[in-house]
Amino acid sequence: MRYVIALLALAGVVIASLALRVHYSTGTEPCSINEKWDCGIVNHSRYAVIAHVPVAAVGILGYLVLLGLALARRRIVLAALAGAGLGFSLYLTSIERDVLQVYCLYCVISLAIVALITLLSAGWAIGSVMMRRRADT
Repeated sequence: MRYVIALLALAGVVIASLALRVHYSTGTEPCSINEKWDCGIVNHSRYAVIAHVPVAAVGILGYLVLLGLALARRRIVLAALAGAGLGFSLYLTSIERDVLQVYCLYCVISLAIVALITLLSAGWAIGSVMMRRRADT
């Protein structure tokens, strides 16, 4: 399970890196599909930065932390931080939907990745706790 989560986290690093590239780019982006799907609008908005740090950079760091926790088999911490990442990603998606009214393809892919990591890590953590309880009885 840890390798599946690690691969998903690596995919998250790649997607967040692409979003970071858009953040610093001034040209037309390949993910600018139409008026409802435009990564440039999202990644150049005031919501794309937290304390002068691009949200995409926060995503890269977050995915690297999840990768390290998965490889270190820190199941409960991994599940908790993945859940926090999912909550943050859902918050950002609500800004895309309700405020900007434009979606970023990279952000939606990242949401799917962090949702999968959360589900897998929660299952892995619960399974390990149940196995320990069975072994104790």
